[in-house]
Amino acid sequence: MERLPRIIEPVDAELERFKQFFDGALDSPDPLLRSALAHIKQRKGKMMRPILVFLTAKWLGKVTDATFHSAMALELLHTASLVHDDVVDESDERRGQASVNALYGNKVSVLVGDYLLATCLVHASYTKSGPIVEAVARLGQNLSEGELLQLSNIDSVSFDESVYFDIIRKKTSALFATCTQAAALSVGSSAEEVEKARLLGEYIGICFQIRDDIFDYYDDPQIGKPTGNDLREGKLTLPAIYALNQSGDAEAVRLAQRVKQGIATDDEIAWLVDFVKREGGIGYASRAMQDYKGRAAALFAQASPSDVTDALLCYIDYVVDRAK
Repeated sequence: MERLPRIIEPVDAELERFKQFFDGALDSPDPLLRSALAHIKQRKGKMMRPILVFLTAKWLGKVTDATFHSAMALELLHTASLVHDDVVDESDERRGQASVNALYGNKVSVLVGDYLLATCLVHASYTKSGPIVEAVARLGQNLSEGELLQLSNIDSVSFDESVYFDIIRKKTSALFATCTQAAALSVGSSAEEVEKARLLGEYIGICFQIRDDIFDYYDDPQIGKPTGNDLREGKLTLPAIYALNQSGDAEAVRLAQRVKQGIATDDEIAWLVDFVKREGGIGYASRAMQDYKGRAAALFAQASPSDVTDALLCYIDYVVDRAK
């Protein structure tokens, strides 16, 4: 069996119910809002985060109504953050399609994002769990702090790996960690189980982001973003940070500073992409990703084998090995 169907199989019924639930939330009687939400529905992905919520809940207990509302709240918060990120990054594309701000402008995009955030909070309240509401609210804080940390780091003259990990822990990793944490809380897990679940999500999230960062160095339309897109947005990710610190090449450092300032030309970005590959940046990032994959898999060392634990281990492999 292919990996993705193997991951979905234990939670197939829950996922189908969730998709209908989620589509219903992305609707409004207001024509402009309904149109923007319909556009967001069209680019719906594989629902990897709700899948992780349901798998974690089944790993530790039984899926409940609180599990569904947790998954809804988190997917809505994630969707809202993407809409807002595209405004901040001035991005015209998302997953190969026009971004909301490209079609409707920044004002509408911000308000659509705000609407999704408000709907997220409604579903968080439906869990009737203070700890889940707090986890979702703290995730919102972390996502904002991560964006601000990333923006403030643009002015830094250093290439600090620890800052990179701080940023991804507050952004991508925090989202996955809250998915698994909320899932554990939704089934009444012990404090120890909740923390174990949270760590699982954190490690998966770090792997996910490093894989995304590696994608930025290869030109493939299936990935959904052009080569060097992060560099065009002034972002130096793990492959570049390693290559710059490892080599100390004066020309590369000069171009990296131009990247941070947002003034690098396409030719300069292409040169820096080749430099990062040549200096082993991709290999270093891949090794770091494999390390976190090992940490995630180790959390199942004492778990009894089942279709759910098998699906979770496949999920980890999928995040690391995915092609887009």
